[in-house]
Amino acid sequence: MKKLVKSTVLQGALLTTLLASATSMAGEPEMMTTPMPTPEPESKFSGTLSLDYNSHFVSYGQDVWGDGDDLEGPTFNPSLELNWALPADFTFILGTWWDVNGKVPSAIGGKLQEVDVWTGLGYSIGDFSITALYQNWFYGSGNEQIVDINLAYDCFLSPSLTIHNRVDPGASGGNNGTVLVAGIEYGFDAGPVAISFPLNVAYFLDSDFHAGSTDSGFGYGSLGISASLPLTFMGDGYGEWDLHGGFTYYITDNEVVGNVPSGRPDNDFLTASIGIGCAF
Repeated sequence: MKKLVKSTVLQGALLTTLLASATSMAGEPEMMTTPMPTPEPESKFSGTLSLDYNSHFVSYGQDVWGDGDDLEGPTFNPSLELNWALPADFTFILGTWWDVNGKVPSAIGGKLQEVDVWTGLGYSIGDFSITALYQNWFYGSGNEQIVDINLAYDCFLSPSLTIHNRVDPGASGGNNGTVLVAGIEYGFDAGPVAISFPLNVAYFLDSDFHAGSTDSGFGYGSLGISASLPLTFMGDGYGEWDLHGGFTYYITDNEVVGNVPSGRPDNDFLTASIGIGCAF
Protein backbone atom coordinates (compact mmCIF):
# COMPACT_ATOMS: atom_id res chain seq x y z
CA MET A 1 0.00 0.00 0.00
CA LYS A 2 2.82 2.42 0.79
CA LYS A 3 4.51 1.54 -2.50
CA LEU A 4 1.32 2.39 -4.43
CA VAL A 5 0.97 5.70 -2.66
CA LYS A 6 4.62 6.53 -3.23
CA SER A 7 4.42 5.59 -6.91
CA THR A 8 1.33 7.75 -7.37
CA VAL A 9 3.02 10.68 -5.67
CA LEU A 10 6.10 10.32 -7.88
CA GLN A 11 3.99 10.19 -11.05
CA GLY A 12 2.12 13.31 -9.99
CA ALA A 13 5.35 15.15 -9.25
CA LEU A 14 6.81 14.11 -12.62
CA LEU A 15 3.69 15.28 -14.49
CA THR A 16 3.78 18.64 -12.70
CA THR A 17 7.45 19.11 -13.61
CA LEU A 18 6.83 18.32 -17.29
CA LEU A 19 3.93 20.79 -17.47
CA ALA A 20 5.98 23.51 -15.82
CA SER A 21 8.87 22.89 -18.22
CA ALA A 22 6.61 23.06 -21.27
CA THR A 23 5.04 26.30 -20.06
CA SER A 24 8.47 27.81 -19.49
CA MET A 25 9.66 26.89 -22.99
CA ALA A 26 6.54 28.15 -24.69
CA GLY A 27 6.61 31.57 -22.99
CA GLU A 28 3.85 34.19 -23.43
CA PRO A 29 2.24 34.43 -26.89
CA GLU A 30 3.48 37.43 -29.02
CA MET A 31 0.99 40.04 -30.21
CA MET A 32 1.43 40.55 -33.97
CA THR A 33 0.75 44.21 -34.95
CA THR A 34 0.78 45.93 -38.37
CA PRO A 35 2.54 49.34 -38.25
CA MET A 36 0.37 52.25 -39.37
CA PRO A 37 1.68 54.01 -42.50
CA THR A 38 3.23 57.40 -41.84
CA PRO A 39 1.62 60.08 -44.03
CA GLU A 40 4.02 62.15 -46.10
CA PRO A 41 4.17 65.76 -44.89
CA GLU A 42 2.46 68.22 -47.22
CA SER A 43 4.95 70.38 -49.06
CA LYS A 44 5.12 74.02 -48.00
CA PHE A 45 6.90 75.01 -51.22
CA SER A 46 5.43 75.44 -54.71
CA GLY A 47 6.11 77.41 -57.85
CA THR A 48 5.35 78.09 -61.49
CA LEU A 49 7.68 78.41 -64.47
CA SER A 50 6.55 79.85 -67.82
CA LEU A 51 8.49 80.18 -71.07
CA ASP A 52 6.39 82.35 -73.39
CA TYR A 53 6.63 84.07 -76.75
CA ASN A 54 4.39 87.14 -77.05
CA SER A 55 3.64 89.19 -80.15
CA HIS A 56 3.38 92.36 -78.02
CA PHE A 57 4.60 93.76 -74.73
CA VAL A 58 1.55 95.53 -73.30
CA SER A 59 2.01 97.36 -69.98
CA TYR A 60 -1.32 98.53 -68.57
CA GLY A 61 -2.76 99.30 -71.98
CA GLN A 62 0.38 100.80 -73.51
CA ASP A 63 1.84 99.03 -76.56
CA VAL A 64 5.44 99.34 -75.35
CA TRP A 65 7.24 98.38 -78.59
CA GLY A 66 4.64 99.92 -80.90
CA ASP A 67 3.80 96.68 -82.70
CA GLY A 68 0.18 97.65 -83.37
CA ASP A 69 -1.55 95.04 -85.56
CA ASP A 70 1.75 93.33 -86.40
CA LEU A 71 1.98 89.82 -84.92
CA GLU A 72 5.51 89.22 -86.21
CA GLY A 73 8.78 89.64 -84.35
CA PRO A 74 7.71 88.22 -80.96
CA THR A 75 9.41 88.89 -77.67
CA PHE A 76 10.55 86.09 -75.33
CA ASN A 77 9.21 86.42 -71.78
CA PRO A 78 10.35 83.78 -69.29
CA SER A 79 8.97 84.04 -65.75
CA LEU A 80 9.35 82.20 -62.46
CA GLU A 81 7.37 82.55 -59.23
CA LEU A 82 8.06 80.72 -55.96
CA ASN A 83 5.65 80.38 -53.04
CA TRP A 84 6.24 79.32 -49.45
CA ALA A 85 3.23 78.48 -47.27
CA LEU A 86 3.39 80.23 -43.90
CA PRO A 87 1.31 79.74 -40.74
CA ALA A 88 -2.17 81.27 -40.47
CA ASP A 89 -2.92 80.93 -44.23
CA PHE A 90 -0.21 83.37 -45.33
CA THR A 91 2.09 82.79 -48.33
CA PHE A 92 5.48 84.35 -49.05
CA ILE A 93 5.96 85.14 -52.75
CA LEU A 94 9.12 85.74 -54.79
CA GLY A 95 9.21 86.08 -58.58
CA THR A 96 10.84 87.42 -61.72
CA TRP A 97 9.87 88.21 -65.36
CA TRP A 98 12.18 89.02 -68.29
CA ASP A 99 11.69 90.73 -71.65
CA VAL A 100 14.13 89.49 -74.30
CA ASN A 101 14.10 90.83 -77.87
CA GLY A 102 16.19 92.71 -80.41
CA LYS A 103 13.69 95.47 -81.22
CA VAL A 104 15.95 98.23 -79.83
CA PRO A 105 19.47 98.38 -78.39
CA SER A 106 19.46 97.09 -74.82
CA ALA A 107 20.59 99.19 -71.89
CA ILE A 108 21.15 95.99 -69.87
CA GLY A 109 23.11 93.91 -72.37
CA GLY A 110 22.54 91.61 -75.34
CA LYS A 111 18.83 91.34 -76.15
CA LEU A 112 17.71 91.62 -72.54
CA GLN A 113 15.45 94.68 -72.41
CA GLU A 114 13.85 94.39 -68.95
CA VAL A 115 14.09 92.39 -65.73
CA ASP A 116 11.26 92.56 -63.22
CA VAL A 117 11.48 91.16 -59.71
CA TRP A 118 8.84 91.10 -56.99
CA THR A 119 8.22 89.92 -53.49
CA GLY A 120 5.23 90.01 -51.21
CA LEU A 121 2.64 88.22 -49.12
CA GLY A 122 -0.60 86.49 -49.93
CA TYR A 123 -3.45 85.68 -47.55
CA SER A 124 -6.45 83.46 -48.17
CA ILE A 125 -9.60 82.75 -46.23
CA GLY A 126 -11.93 80.29 -47.89
CA ASP A 127 -12.33 81.27 -51.55
CA PHE A 128 -11.19 84.86 -50.98
CA SER A 129 -7.54 85.90 -51.37
CA ILE A 130 -5.58 89.11 -51.11
CA THR A 131 -2.02 89.61 -52.36
CA ALA A 132 0.37 92.51 -51.80
CA LEU A 133 3.48 92.74 -54.00
CA TYR A 134 6.40 95.14 -54.12
CA GLN A 135 7.99 95.18 -57.58
CA ASN A 136 11.12 96.56 -59.21
CA TRP A 137 11.17 96.86 -63.02
CA PHE A 138 14.71 97.35 -64.34
CA TYR A 139 14.93 98.77 -67.90
CA GLY A 140 16.34 101.74 -69.78
CA SER A 141 18.97 102.39 -67.07
CA GLY A 142 16.14 103.04 -64.59
CA ASN A 143 14.18 101.29 -61.88
CA GLU A 144 10.40 101.63 -61.95
CA GLN A 145 8.88 100.69 -58.60
CA ILE A 146 5.39 99.31 -58.11
CA VAL A 147 3.13 98.33 -55.20
CA ASP A 148 0.24 96.09 -56.28
CA ILE A 149 -2.75 94.97 -54.23
CA ASN A 150 -4.84 92.18 -55.75
CA LEU A 151 -8.21 90.98 -54.49
CA ALA A 152 -9.69 87.78 -55.91
CA TYR A 153 -12.65 85.52 -55.24
CA ASP A 154 -12.59 81.92 -56.49
CA CYS A 155 -16.15 81.40 -57.70
CA PHE A 156 -18.15 81.59 -60.93
CA LEU A 157 -16.47 84.13 -63.26
CA SER A 158 -13.58 84.52 -60.78
CA PRO A 159 -13.91 88.28 -60.15
CA SER A 160 -10.73 90.20 -59.29
CA LEU A 161 -9.54 93.74 -58.65
CA THR A 162 -5.93 94.91 -58.97
CA ILE A 163 -4.89 98.24 -57.45
CA HIS A 164 -1.70 99.09 -59.36
CA ASN A 165 0.36 101.84 -57.70
CA ARG A 166 3.49 103.30 -59.29
CA VAL A 167 5.67 104.79 -56.55
CA ASP A 168 8.76 105.60 -58.68
CA PRO A 169 8.46 106.19 -62.45
CA GLY A 170 12.00 105.06 -63.26
CA ALA A 171 12.55 105.27 -67.04
CA SER A 172 8.82 105.01 -67.90
CA GLY A 173 8.50 108.64 -68.97
CA GLY A 174 5.27 108.87 -66.99
CA ASN A 175 4.48 109.84 -63.44
CA ASN A 176 3.45 108.19 -60.20
CA GLY A 177 -0.20 107.22 -60.00
CA THR A 178 -2.78 104.49 -59.59
CA VAL A 179 -4.62 102.24 -62.03
CA LEU A 180 -7.64 100.10 -61.08
CA VAL A 181 -8.08 96.92 -63.12
CA ALA A 182 -11.29 94.92 -62.68
CA GLY A 183 -11.48 91.47 -64.23
CA ILE A 184 -13.62 88.39 -64.65
CA GLU A 185 -12.83 85.06 -66.29
CA TYR A 186 -15.02 82.22 -67.50
CA GLY A 187 -13.46 78.82 -68.05
CA PHE A 188 -14.38 75.26 -68.93
CA ASP A 189 -12.75 71.99 -69.98
CA ALA A 190 -13.06 70.59 -73.49
CA GLY A 191 -11.64 67.13 -73.00
CA PRO A 192 -8.05 67.53 -71.76
CA VAL A 193 -7.91 71.18 -72.89
CA ALA A 194 -8.76 73.97 -70.42
CA ILE A 195 -10.26 77.01 -72.15
CA SER A 196 -10.84 80.42 -70.56
CA PHE A 197 -12.14 83.85 -71.58
CA PRO A 198 -10.61 86.66 -69.47
CA LEU A 199 -12.12 90.16 -69.58
CA ASN A 200 -10.42 93.20 -68.00
CA VAL A 201 -11.30 96.90 -67.75
CA ALA A 202 -8.84 99.52 -66.46
CA TYR A 203 -9.54 102.94 -64.95
CA PHE A 204 -6.68 105.46 -64.53
CA LEU A 205 -6.94 107.79 -61.55
CA ASP A 206 -4.23 110.12 -62.90
CA SER A 207 -3.97 111.98 -66.21
CA ASP A 208 -0.22 111.58 -66.74
CA PHE A 209 0.43 107.98 -65.75
CA HIS A 210 1.93 106.86 -69.09
CA ALA A 211 4.28 108.85 -71.29
CA GLY A 212 2.11 110.79 -73.72
CA SER A 213 -1.11 110.46 -71.73
CA THR A 214 -3.16 113.62 -71.19
CA ASP A 215 -6.29 112.36 -69.45
CA SER A 216 -7.57 110.06 -66.70
CA GLY A 217 -10.54 107.71 -66.71
CA PHE A 218 -11.15 104.60 -68.81
CA GLY A 219 -7.80 103.53 -70.23
CA TYR A 220 -8.35 100.16 -71.86
CA GLY A 221 -10.42 97.04 -72.03
CA SER A 222 -9.20 93.61 -73.08
CA LEU A 223 -10.95 90.39 -74.05
CA GLY A 224 -9.01 87.20 -74.54
CA ILE A 225 -9.26 83.51 -75.22
CA SER A 226 -6.64 81.12 -73.88
CA ALA A 227 -6.17 77.36 -73.92
CA SER A 228 -3.95 75.00 -71.94
CA LEU A 229 -3.10 71.36 -72.75
CA PRO A 230 -1.40 69.15 -70.12
CA LEU A 231 1.84 67.53 -71.27
CA THR A 232 1.35 64.17 -69.56
CA PHE A 233 4.27 62.49 -71.35
CA MET A 234 6.65 64.33 -69.01
CA GLY A 235 5.88 61.72 -66.33
CA ASP A 236 5.59 61.99 -62.56
CA GLY A 237 8.19 63.77 -60.47
CA TYR A 238 8.93 66.52 -63.00
CA GLY A 239 6.07 68.89 -62.18
CA GLU A 240 2.83 69.46 -64.07
CA TRP A 241 3.78 70.71 -67.54
CA ASP A 242 1.44 72.27 -70.08
CA LEU A 243 1.35 73.86 -73.51
CA HIS A 244 -0.61 77.11 -73.50
CA GLY A 245 -1.44 80.02 -75.76
CA GLY A 246 -4.11 82.47 -76.81
CA PHE A 247 -5.19 85.79 -78.25
CA THR A 248 -6.13 89.07 -76.56
CA TYR A 249 -7.84 92.05 -78.19
CA TYR A 250 -7.22 95.49 -76.66
CA ILE A 251 -9.42 98.58 -76.95
CA THR A 252 -7.55 101.62 -75.64
CA ASP A 253 -8.13 105.33 -75.14
CA ASN A 254 -4.99 106.99 -76.54
CA GLU A 255 -5.41 110.10 -74.39
CA VAL A 256 -5.16 107.92 -71.27
CA VAL A 257 -2.63 105.21 -72.21
CA GLY A 258 -0.58 107.40 -74.59
CA ASN A 259 -0.33 104.94 -77.49
CA VAL A 260 -0.78 107.39 -80.39
CA PRO A 261 0.82 110.54 -78.89
CA SER A 262 4.00 108.58 -78.12
CA GLY A 263 4.23 107.14 -81.63
CA ARG A 264 2.29 103.88 -81.20
CA PRO A 265 0.46 103.09 -84.44
CA ASP A 266 -2.89 101.79 -83.20
CA ASN A 267 -5.38 102.31 -80.39
CA ASP A 268 -6.96 98.89 -80.85
CA PHE A 269 -4.87 95.83 -81.58
CA LEU A 270 -4.74 92.05 -81.35
CA THR A 271 -1.99 90.19 -79.49
CA ALA A 272 -0.98 86.52 -79.54
CA SER A 273 1.05 84.29 -77.23
CA ILE A 274 2.29 80.71 -76.99
CA GLY A 275 4.47 78.93 -74.46
CA ILE A 276 5.06 76.05 -72.12
CA GLY A 277 4.64 76.10 -68.36
CA CYS A 278 5.32 73.99 -65.31
CA ALA A 279 3.66 73.96 -61.90
CA PHE A 280 5.58 72.25 -59.09
